[in-house]
Amino acid sequence: MKKLLIGFTLVCLAFLPVLGQSQAQAKTNDWSPKSSIRLQIGFGAGGATDIMGRLIAAKIEENTGWNVVVENKPGGGGVAMFSTLMREKPDGLTLGVGVSMPIFLNLAHRGDKLPFKIDSFDYIATITRGEIALVAKSDAPFNNLKELLAHAKAEKGIAVAFDAKPQQMVLGPVGQEAGIKFKFVKHKSGAEQIQSLLGGHVMAACTAGAHVKYIKSGDLKMIASLSKDRHSYAPDAMTLIENGYDFSLEPYFYIAAPKNLSADAKSALAKAFDDAIHSDRVKEALFNTMKVAPHNLGSDGTFKMMIDGAVEIKALVDAGK
Repeated sequence: MKKLLIGFTLVCLAFLPVLGQSQAQAKTNDWSPKSSIRLQIGFGAGGATDIMGRLIAAKIEENTGWNVVVENKPGGGGVAMFSTLMREKPDGLTLGVGVSMPIFLNLAHRGDKLPFKIDSFDYIATITRGEIALVAKSDAPFNNLKELLAHAKAEKGIAVAFDAKPQQMVLGPVGQEAGIKFKFVKHKSGAEQIQSLLGGHVMAACTAGAHVKYIKSGDLKMIASLSKDRHSYAPDAMTLIENGYDFSLEPYFYIAAPKNLSADAKSALAKAFDDAIHSDRVKEALFNTMKVAPHNLGSDGTFKMMIDGAVEIKALVDAGK
């Protein structure tokens, strides 16, 4: 009996570290959704934001066992969705996927008419950052921004393709400072811009990813980065800032929640999204759809990006006026 008791005691002692580890792990993972998470996307089905949101939702389900239901709520570049998201309960069950640039523009132009501000939300993560480039055909008579501006001045302006208002807004002041008025030509997509460029209908284009394979094939060349830093596939192309123009474009895809999430919920959601964003499946999808890599700033970094970005775009809007 004594030997049996000693044996039982040793077995119990052997399990103590495991029990302690399980309890410690439980303390760090206390929060989990009480029902399905609704991941609302501020754009219609089929676009890049929708594809990213659905892939991440599926990966979170696979990783955590949570149920994540994706809902499309298009309107105003995300304004419609965020206008209702801010009124939801801060219980972690309703989240929104948006793009920073349309929100910044709406706040800059009509912030007094919107029901929300940047600090009306808690921020969970960023998914990636769009890399915007000014490109031209490989045989264009200019190789960088300085030469493009000189050519445009001699020609009394050149046609430039764009598919989003911020692209026009950032190049407008550059042209004004150089004494040039660009002839901006609106397009529906980056792919449409490329076709206009290759067909000789415009001399330059502002695109976000559609150009990369044409840079690599030699059909196009990059004139300047419109982002804050140079792009890895064209390291010689200087930014607008390096060219002496204090403008840049950095559209981030991000996840937000109604304000006042509990610390546990915010932490658990941030981890779940970060794990999904950096999964091989999402990495591959980001590269295939936008030619970009995951770029998660984390909760605090996302909030700072939104605050700083709103200030920068307001300055850009004021400069355009």
